[in-house]
Amino acid sequence: MSDSRSLALHTDRYELTMLDAALRDGTAGRRCVFELFGRRLSGGRRFGVVAGTGRLLELIRDFRFGEDELRFLRDERVVDAATLDFLEGYRFTGSITGYREGELYFPGSPILTIEGTFAEAVVLETLALSVLNHDSAVATAAARMSVAAGDRPLAEMGSRRAGESSAIAAARAAYIAGFGATSNLEAGRRWGIPTMGTAAHAWTLLHDTEEEAFRSQIDALGAGTTLLVDTYDTREGVATAIRVAGIELGGVRIDSGDLPLVAAAVRAQLDELGATSTKITVTSDLDEYAIAALAASPVDSYGVGTSVVTGSGTPTAGMVYKLVARQDDAGGWVAVAKASTDKGSKGGRKAAFRVLDAGTATSELIIISDGFEDLSTAKAHPDARALQVALVVDGEPEAAHGGIAGVEAARAHHSRVREELPVRALALSRSDPAIPTVYRDAS
Repeated sequence: MSDSRSLALHTDRYELTMLDAALRDGTAGRRCVFELFGRRLSGGRRFGVVAGTGRLLELIRDFRFGEDELRFLRDERVVDAATLDFLEGYRFTGSITGYREGELYFPGSPILTIEGTFAEAVVLETLALSVLNHDSAVATAAARMSVAAGDRPLAEMGSRRAGESSAIAAARAAYIAGFGATSNLEAGRRWGIPTMGTAAHAWTLLHDTEEEAFRSQIDALGAGTTLLVDTYDTREGVATAIRVAGIELGGVRIDSGDLPLVAAAVRAQLDELGATSTKITVTSDLDEYAIAALAASPVDSYGVGTSVVTGSGTPTAGMVYKLVARQDDAGGWVAVAKASTDKGSKGGRKAAFRVLDAGTATSELIIISDGFEDLSTAKAHPDARALQVALVVDGEPEAAHGGIAGVEAARAHHSRVREELPVRALALSRSDPAIPTVYRDAS
């Protein structure tokens, strides 16, 4: 389900001024290949996670310039009348191939390859980067938290720390990368993510006593609910919770204090009271490092807010969208590349493979073709896994990547491919990418 509003003006102005000029000089119809990739992994991460692809495909499908958008462009004199006519009938009819959502990526990975006329493809740059840079940053942070949590469940609860639309996208990305639930109801409705949540401190403060608040919550939600026990005194809160709910209480939540010490004390108190099956959930500004520090603590699940929806200090994946090939006037293909210092790109169409040794990834192999006649196929690399799939064919998104089913497929794919990572990739410290990117000419 896509946003009903037009996103056509979620576009940097220079995309349209380039289009305007290209329509004037006759280059707008040249066939082009654009590539979306990251030059490096932001934040010293050892791997990245592709997320947002399914959202982007739906947004591209619905990318249209309606009357309001065209009126604004006309009133602001952004483009001329001929360009307005072109935009009025705009529809992407090209093709997109790329990494599946949930896939891992490394520096230089051709995450998306967009082919179409210059006019069709250039106006998608801002939208594509907005979606994938945000969602992939969240998914990468979420994957690191999932690694740190091990088998313990994670819930995303950061909506109040993000914009109203980005909060939904963040919940989706976190779910793909290993979180099991979200507090955001719209994410649940739109993307089929399990939702969770019981009560905040305001619930306890509303009532005359903590006991009254607990009794009312249990009356409404049953003894299997989770009670927030640290509004006043945590030890007294635990005692009250068990006195009210009995030893069958589903869980208690801790949202403050030195979590390893508090969790240990709460577990010991619950066991002394006979509530040995009551679970402990911790929240309170968790990130991957705090979760890792709780690995030896008697914690059953985690709720993560700010850190996951902001990429845990790395709010963008730093991806770029570059022209890597175009046709010349005679119809032949020309590889093109930006040569700027520290911002260079590699021209040519690319085929990507993950080289494996006994199921463990050893390198990212990128085959570059200048001639475009025949890129490498999986048969040529029996020790590797082909990474690119068709995402859009003749302007139509492949249905398997969209909607709720696409989210579940991306989540399952991520779980599988993360098993390919070498052990060094699972460390949380800043370092070089876990595997090298190797380039090879198709010839």
